[in-house]
Amino acid sequence: MIRKILVGLLVALVVIQFIRPARNSGLAQTANDITHVTPVPDSTMRLLQTACYDCHSNHTNYPWYANVNPVGMWLNDHVNEGKRELNFSEFATYTAKRQAHKLGAISETVEKHEMPLNSYLWIHTEARLTDAQRQAIIHWADTAKAKFPAQP
Repeated sequence: MIRKILVGLLVALVVIQFIRPARNSGLAQTANDITHVTPVPDSTMRLLQTACYDCHSNHTNYPWYANVNPVGMWLNDHVNEGKRELNFSEFATYTAKRQAHKLGAISETVEKHEMPLNSYLWIHTEARLTDAQRQAIIHWADTAKAKFPAQP
């Protein structure tokens, strides 16, 4: 009985290797990119690209293990969820109210160390933000948000 279960699991793992979800391989910086809405200093843009853009833009740099399912499926779902929450590549398509809200959320989640996610940092050590880098992102997001009219 145990042997049949193990063989079944092995067959399932082999079969799901042939399922390939669409990759997030568009351009990270587009005509709708956040840089067309608000200025982003080069140093802050590098931080965003290193720590945020894999999950929050139209382009992901996939690690080798993304080719192994079910891990690849999980990563794909994670990227799609991140883009639904905030997509720097499509930021200009958001309403002004949503843009202001997202800038506030960036500041808040970075300040609370909620972003980048710990699970992302396990492998992507280059995305670990120092306190000074966090403060740079927070200052940029707060300054950008302040340029929007106050929402009722």
